[in-house]
Amino acid sequence: MAESEEESSCLQQVYVEKQELDDSEDVLDLDSIDIDDREFDLPEVSVPQSLESILNEPDDLPEIEEDPLFLEQAETASVTSDAVSFANNGATSGRSTPSRQVRKDSIQYPLHGSVLRHVVLRGISSQIVSAAERVNAGLPSAMAVSAVVAIGSTHGVVLIFDPKQTLKLCLSNGQTREQYGAVSALALNNDCTRLLVGHARGQITMWDLTTGKLLRTITDAHQPGSAILHIQFTDDPTLAIFSDSGGSVFELNFRRLMGVRGSDSTCIFSGSRGEVCSILVLHAGPLQDHPLDDLSIMALATMSKVIVITIRPKLRVLFHHPLRGNSNTLPLLAWHYVFVQQQTGRTLEPVLAFARSSTIYFCQLVCKSPDNVQFVLLQKLTVPYVLIHMMWINAKTLITVDSLERMHLVDVRHDEELQVLDVGDVKLVYGSSHFKSLATGGNVSPAMALAGENACYQSVALFRGQVLLLGTKSLHVFTIRTWFERINYLARQEHYVEALALALSFYEGSARAVIGLDSNVEKRKGLIASKLLRVLYEFVEASATKNVPTRGAIHLLVEHYESVMPVCIESCISIDRTDVLFGDVYDRFSQDFVAKALFLESLEPYILDDKLRHIAPAVMQELVENYEERKEIDDLERLIVHLDIMSMNIDHIVKLCWKHSLYDGIIYIFNQSMNDYISPLEELLNILMDSILNKKDLTDKVVKLANKVLVYVSCCLAGRAYPVGDISESIMLQVKTSVLKALTVLHTKQPAEEEPVYPYLRTLLHYSTREFLNALALAFEEPEFESEVGRQQKQRIVDILLQIMVDNMEFSPTQVGALFTFLARQMAKAANTIYVSRMLFEQVLEYLSNPNDSSRHEEREQALIELLHAAGLQQFDEERLLALAERAEFYRVCELLYDKQHQYDKVLSCYLRDTSRQVQAFRFIEIVMSNPARKAAEKKAFRRKVLESIELLVAIDQQQTAELLACVFPDSMHEVTTRLAHEPRLLYAFLTGLIDYKESQAIGIKKKEGIVIGSDVYEQYIDLMCEFDPANVCTYVKSTDAYRLENTLEICKKHQVMDAMAHLLEKSGQVHDAFVILLQNLQDKVGDLCSVLLAGHESHTVDVSASWSALQVALCVVVQFCQRVSGKLEEAERQGLWFPILETMMHPQRKLDHKVAPQHLDSFKELTRHVLNSMMGYISVAAILKCIMEDPAYSTGKLSDIKELVLGMLEMYNYESTLLHSMKNLLNQDLHAQLARLQQTANRGYAAKSDACDLCHKPLAHIVDADNIVLFRSALPACLAFLTLGN
Repeated sequence: MAESEEESSCLQQVYVEKQELDDSEDVLDLDSIDIDDREFDLPEVSVPQSLESILNEPDDLPEIEEDPLFLEQAETASVTSDAVSFANNGATSGRSTPSRQVRKDSIQYPLHGSVLRHVVLRGISSQIVSAAERVNAGLPSAMAVSAVVAIGSTHGVVLIFDPKQTLKLCLSNGQTREQYGAVSALALNNDCTRLLVGHARGQITMWDLTTGKLLRTITDAHQPGSAILHIQFTDDPTLAIFSDSGGSVFELNFRRLMGVRGSDSTCIFSGSRGEVCSILVLHAGPLQDHPLDDLSIMALATMSKVIVITIRPKLRVLFHHPLRGNSNTLPLLAWHYVFVQQQTGRTLEPVLAFARSSTIYFCQLVCKSPDNVQFVLLQKLTVPYVLIHMMWINAKTLITVDSLERMHLVDVRHDEELQVLDVGDVKLVYGSSHFKSLATGGNVSPAMALAGENACYQSVALFRGQVLLLGTKSLHVFTIRTWFERINYLARQEHYVEALALALSFYEGSARAVIGLDSNVEKRKGLIASKLLRVLYEFVEASATKNVPTRGAIHLLVEHYESVMPVCIESCISIDRTDVLFGDVYDRFSQDFVAKALFLESLEPYILDDKLRHIAPAVMQELVENYEERKEIDDLERLIVHLDIMSMNIDHIVKLCWKHSLYDGIIYIFNQSMNDYISPLEELLNILMDSILNKKDLTDKVVKLANKVLVYVSCCLAGRAYPVGDISESIMLQVKTSVLKALTVLHTKQPAEEEPVYPYLRTLLHYSTREFLNALALAFEEPEFESEVGRQQKQRIVDILLQIMVDNMEFSPTQVGALFTFLARQMAKAANTIYVSRMLFEQVLEYLSNPNDSSRHEEREQALIELLHAAGLQQFDEERLLALAERAEFYRVCELLYDKQHQYDKVLSCYLRDTSRQVQAFRFIEIVMSNPARKAAEKKAFRRKVLESIELLVAIDQQQTAELLACVFPDSMHEVTTRLAHEPRLLYAFLTGLIDYKESQAIGIKKKEGIVIGSDVYEQYIDLMCEFDPANVCTYVKSTDAYRLENTLEICKKHQVMDAMAHLLEKSGQVHDAFVILLQNLQDKVGDLCSVLLAGHESHTVDVSASWSALQVALCVVVQFCQRVSGKLEEAERQGLWFPILETMMHPQRKLDHKVAPQHLDSFKELTRHVLNSMMGYISVAAILKCIMEDPAYSTGKLSDIKELVLGMLEMYNYESTLLHSMKNLLNQDLHAQLARLQQTANRGYAAKSDACDLCHKPLAHIVDADNIVLFRSALPACLAFLTLGN
């Protein structure tokens, strides 16, 4: 009974007409403004495109440019997802029936709960089955839904049901079943008085639903033999649109003259120019007087593009966009009206969603007037499945159906999937047979037949936010649950945690697909909070009773309550109902001591995050006792300073804090409860005085207290509350003044006889002079000290500090130095008003420049620099100051003073002596020398200093030194090299930088003026390289030609750099001498390897491996050398090069035979084969074989010993022969192709641009002999006679 009532209520909900549009549900927040052509780069079209021109465009047109904002959104995943957790096997491939797909489970995301409600309309479903079985009405094939439900069958019968699932009409005539075939499409007009029925054999019938009479039978509206795929009424009751399986679209006009009903059809376009698979008419929106009311607009989709056109008042193309997808997928269309917020207010505009395969586009139609209609592409959505249907369920939410028969609920605004339902049990009706036009012989294109495998256009319908699915034996309705139902659904299943989280998302406004909430924020939150509390009470009761573990260890009970408590606390805090948290919830959990303790402990993170500031006093008392029992006093202190003072028993908490030395708690309570910032400071300072002034050992407790007092004083003087927050503006000045006054009191309230003056200041200065003075410096930055009274107060404090610390033996020099640094910084400020005596100023200066104090060197120097910048040293002798700075190694101070005196050479010395700033010297040199304001004498002295410091500059950075010399001192090259001659390594580094800079100029890295380097410099550089880096000499001489060959060769001979010598000899044409050097190097490497092998060092794999590598490199070098020069030599000369190499590699095999491991001999043979293969192109095979056969290493053995060598040679010969033959064929083919193209071009006819000679202007028709005409390809024709005369 309950189930039947649910079905009836659901169906009533489907058909109840809504009197007003719910703004909260039908508004798509696109944050739009007025559409401007320039903003969206919409070009002005002078001549609108015709439908035929669009259909004739190629299918591979580029897509229109999309809004980058939405492109970025589309590129990030469109479905958030746990949905990605199922592998979509076969989702992108075609199928013939849904049953062949792998079935997947539904997905319900915990964040959103169960959003969709599924109801089977059993009344309609049973009558569908009954009609098929009893009267042979056939199976369902199509559906249309409005104020009635119309279901067509495979036998041409249409059943009409009312909202109460009662069968009202059965529409059929005797000819329907045999002649017309199955119902393939249905359409209801706006008032549900007329029904259009499209049949599989192409006929169209119109029925009167008030009487059940057949009004029209239309058999000639389109080409016969094509099934009706879509049929739709427009807002004009006399106009309908339909499409057939041939891909053509027609408009159908109804008329009635003299009581006779008639109709005529017009083809909008033919399917031969592009088969239309889907059409969708845009109906009038819910608002009146909209500019679109005068237009009849329709979207249609082919396999390759989407087109939007107007049918009335005239046919016009408004928009088109390419569609791409798999060949087995159909395009999808869906219109919906949404409110768009613009500068002038909210307007109702239609949005078209169109899709294919896995991509969905959203496009807004902007209609400023009937003649000004524009489209703006809003968003692109990519889903991880193949779409077979799509529709809007409201302005924010889209329903999609994939090829695995799963229904997806998608939030469009946030690109988020809300729920997935498996609808495979529906056994969805597919219209594949109509797309294949099986009823008329299958005369459709293969593309249409393939794509129609998944066609379900006529079996999924939407009405008033309800989705209806037509199955083979049933009708199903899917609706979005209201917010109340979604919470109840989870609560009934005892998923309380998810239900509370969902309710909080409703309360905070972050939920998706929300239905049924009031648009007023306060009312909405009140309703949600009330429902949340009811679910919370159920959750608390269940957690304390039936869900409590009854068996097992105590940790199971602890884990249970640890998972429950945060949910309860978070729920109450979020809706600001702490009275419930510390009332009914706490009372229920207090009945179990474990639950009570865990409840109190669970409050801690919310208190520390300042989410929970107030606690009921009784609960606060329990909380304090709980932490005391567990001896977690420090944690309790952290909680106290985050709680409202009204929650506490102040007397008890203060005693507790003093007992356990919770100084933060003491300060917080005094500050917050009584606005007393002085009493806790005095009490804590009195504690410190006893330890610090009496020079007792500082315990950890005292150090901790001292640090807290320093931070507290700093916060108070800066206007900050301690430990967190800010002091109220109304008392901030009073707090600052009172704290300073308390710190500078002459004596405490009850002074001892031996108490020194200013005890509090002394205490803090003794503990940490630097930190206290830093706090004081921050306080002096406050605006209070800028007034006259403030300046007097600042001077008073400074005087007190000087009185306490200067000439007082109780403070160390370091502490006094910290004071002087503090004073220097204060005096260096632009608005300095501090006065100190000259003698004291001398002391400050002496301290800052003390050379015996290595501590805080940077800080002291910076203080002195700030004094200089602030003109605080005007009255001081600069010469003495310079002497002090030199002695203290304050190079930056010296730099400022020397720069002021224009002694730039000494400034450069400061840079060079300051190790942290040596690199900046190069930039300084360039600035000074390029400054036209500098005098010639200054530059001359500076130049002398630079050249004197050239060794140090090279040591700092050789590259920058070379660049500096090239750009600033190009005429000093000889002088520099002379100065560096006694330091060869420095000279080598300098020349390296210079030549590198020159090469960087050559390749364009450096853009400055080039420099000229003579060949003698290059040769000097090569000489030094032979000494310090001989391994790279050969590489360098190969890379440049700037040296003189003979001189460089002598240099290499002097240093015995053999590889470089060989290269230079080869370059000079002394091939034999170069070969001797390379051969000797090869023989040396072979000898070294043999020595290692014979010495029995096989176990030392590193030595053997290194020797083999050296041999391979040497062999490769000499082989490449021979290959380079062999082409220029005679046969005998070539043999004189190659055979010694071969002998060198074959000799060790004779020497090492039976003395080393076989693998070493094999390695030698492998190298020998390499030599043979390399020399085959230059030495005859017969000569090579003769050499091998005469060698004792091979001649005395068996044929198998040389078999591999001979076979390798023959293989190489065959390979090169094949390569030569192939290359010859390729060249011949290329030559033939080019000649063929030239011949074809020469034989091609040319049309003359004029009928007269371009030179003599004689008409060509008057020339009798055609052979006397010459036609130039690049010009007009000319007669041969003229050309002959002009020769």
